Amino acid sequence: MSLITVQLGQCGNQIGYELFDVLCSDLQGGGLCPRREDSLYQAASKERFFDETESGDLVGRAVLLDMEAKVISRTLSMATRSSGWRYCERSQFSQKQGSGNNWANGYYVHGPKHKDSLMDLVRKEVEKCDRLAGFIPIMSMAGGTGSGMGTFITRALRDVYSKSLLLNEVIWPYGTGEVIVQNYNSVLTLSHLYQCSDALLVHENDIIHRVCSQRMNIKQISFRDVNQVIAHQLGSVFQPAYTAQGAWHYSRNPLGNLLESLVPHPEYKMLGLRTIPQMSERSLAYSTFTWPGLLKHLRQMLIANAEMEEGINWRVQLPSETMAGRNSVTAEQQFNKSVANLVIFRGKDLEEASPEGFRDPALYTSWLPPENSFSIWKTSRAFNKYEKSATLMSNSQSLLRPLDNVVGKAWNMFASRAYVHQYTKYGMEEEDFLQSFTTLEQVISSYSTL
Repeated sequence: MSLITVQLGQCGNQIGYELFDVLCSDLQGGGLCPRREDSLYQAASKERFFDETESGDLVGRAVLLDMEAKVISRTLSMATRSSGWRYCERSQFSQKQGSGNNWANGYYVHGPKHKDSLMDLVRKEVEKCDRLAGFIPIMSMAGGTGSGMGTFITRALRDVYSKSLLLNEVIWPYGTGEVIVQNYNSVLTLSHLYQCSDALLVHENDIIHRVCSQRMNIKQISFRDVNQVIAHQLGSVFQPAYTAQGAWHYSRNPLGNLLESLVPHPEYKMLGLRTIPQMSERSLAYSTFTWPGLLKHLRQMLIANAEMEEGINWRVQLPSETMAGRNSVTAEQQFNKSVANLVIFRGKDLEEASPEGFRDPALYTSWLPPENSFSIWKTSRAFNKYEKSATLMSNSQSLLRPLDNVVGKAWNMFASRAYVHQYTKYGMEEEDFLQSFTTLEQVISSYSTL
């Protein structure tokens, strides 16, 4: 079954390009596995992400949307110059005027004005698929087009393709501020997406920036560096892997299997992503890894809510481990509780990759049976030059702090009515703000009481 990415705004289009580029690069890499295994893997990947022409060209299953033409033109040009794939140039839409970093302008003005044209592009892309699994809109929360129009398009997709799945890839802005009204845009985006999307997969720019600095050893970090790390993490999830459903086989419905594993209740749909190892290609050539070592670190990253190997707080432990005589857990070191987790193993020697550490019932909420809280996918086919790698998709409390922070900042601005007139002039009402705050306060409350 096929997945269609909907690349929204400058951020969405740049990450979408990097995602397709890393997918194609992975297909060309051989995967350090037998030829038959690699052949099955490539066939499954191409069905998901690419429309293969009679001449063998790979065309990304994507719709590119932005209110300014230069970003899309650059994205199309970069894809044309890349090795092995390209976009369909007819699957793009742009205008000459942006959304001015204003969510309301994108949602109430540009979205309705161009809805028919945008959905026609989506329809044409859907018709190219033999079987549609769902959509992955890629968008930023900070600006106007990605957030406002991205939210509008997500709602339109839900209305038109009500039986298809929707996973929004959402980029959390830098805490130091990219746009002065980014907290408003973020609150409005998250609250509205929570009503119409099946799940929100969140990447925080601050965390990915630290990965680039501390793990990739990049001195002058660019947006492209950040986007490439995000794309690698997304590829590590959505490239084919075997799932245990009666028999191990490559998933034909990756989005459905993922959501079934991680979103057992519509009140809990905020997903985070961790991958290990993460390092520069130069360092990778001189590194060796063992599955016990990788999984020990990945498990502690989950428990201590660490996003990478650097700086893991090993003193944070589960209650069962504390009672076993290890260090006590202080009030400031409470462990990160989960609704559900999915671990994906890729690479050789999979028989050494034991997932037992992720099965501990203490990791999870009490209202979901332990056997429904944890899932495993795996493949002996290596991903993107990593001989062994593990990815953890988690529905947990990890986003509580940044969510509470952005809601608090937005509320402080709203309480003094700062910039509110910039939104109401496009058709919003103050009640819309209040409803968004209420929605996210309920989300915060739900995750806090796991």
